[in-house]
Amino acid sequence: MTKSKKVLGKGLGALIRPEPEAEEEISLEPTPETQDDGVSVEIMAHVAVEKISANPYQPRQDFDPQELRELAQSITENGLVQPVTVRRWKDGFQLISGERRVRACREAGISHIPAYIRQVETDEEMLELALVENIQRTTLNPVEIAHSYQQLVETYGHAPEDIAKRVGKDRSTVVNFIRLLKLPKKILTSLQKGEISTGHARALITLPDERAQLHMWQRIVRDGLSVRKTEELANSIYRRSGTPEPAKKKKSPPRSSTPHLEELSEKLKPVYGTRVHITAGKDGRGTISLEFYNDEDLERLLELLLK
Repeated sequence: MTKSKKVLGKGLGALIRPEPEAEEEISLEPTPETQDDGVSVEIMAHVAVEKISANPYQPRQDFDPQELRELAQSITENGLVQPVTVRRWKDGFQLISGERRVRACREAGISHIPAYIRQVETDEEMLELALVENIQRTTLNPVEIAHSYQQLVETYGHAPEDIAKRVGKDRSTVVNFIRLLKLPKKILTSLQKGEISTGHARALITLPDERAQLHMWQRIVRDGLSVRKTEELANSIYRRSGTPEPAKKKKSPPRSSTPHLEELSEKLKPVYGTRVHITAGKDGRGTISLEFYNDEDLERLLELLLK
């Protein structure tokens, strides 16, 4: 097990530092007690804004210019309430979370800001920390969350249930977010802008094709359809399309496994990005099964197997 896995396995408490009380103001001017010594980690210190580089794994992509201007004004007048989080990187720092605050401080002409310096050694951990912190503070839009989950699956081989544990969500929530990425780009843009809700988008996913999805999306935006009404119309279209109802899952037969086979299963899980089950009978015969969670996940696994 890698070091990053051990760190991330500690749960949300290990990933996110408690936020200070809302009325607590953090000074923007460094003092001898808060100057960065250039070496220490897991400490709070004042660091130069010009030495902070962007997080290439930043889940958040949508930054409203007006909101940044308002935040810059607020920081100028009231100070910075929540410090940013960084890791040491080359001769400076790389941002983990707090991109809006860094941008606003730059706009306000502030030279040093308080930062919590974390020890983060892998890009995988960078992505997960940024994702968890943003989700916990509800600053990501649904499409950004979906892309982040997908990156954890495709790039780092995490199964949806593993991601769910790390971000404190249900597995179905993670899978449903990833499914949103199958929608047409116009609908995803609308979702990012807040023209439709996640509930609307989930209803649109059930429609039989892109044309039906776009048509329904236009009705939602034009007529202000509620999520409930959208679901009713989508269900009606689904039934008329003649799409067969998904078959009920059959109960899996009891599996015969051993510590050795379980260890092999764990080794294969990051390779395929899903749970792997290996079973064997007394005669030496057995099966290897891979779990998938939607059509897109199945296609991904097929591509890996065919390679």
